[in-house]
Amino acid sequence: MDFFGGHLPELIIVLVVILIIWGPGKLPDIGSAMGRGIREFRKASSETRDAMRAATTETPATPTPQPVPTAEAEPAPAPGPSGPSAA
Repeated sequence: MDFFGGHLPELIIVLVVILIIWGPGKLPDIGSAMGRGIREFRKASSETRDAMRAATTETPATPTPQPVPTAEAEPAPAPGPSGPSAA
């Protein structure tokens, strides 16, 4: 299987034309500029992907409040009969 898909002669011609236009002194600058551009594109792409994932995940709008635990009091004694008729 051919790595360049059978287009090796065309790639060589393009590289020779680039070398003639910019010269050997500018090629490192062009390569570094292309590297920076690719890096910025990947960074922007990952930020966009992360923002889309964050926007599409389901999160509750307001958190449900947790009940506050209270100390349990002893039950109040039952009221006794009132009045003299309790015999």
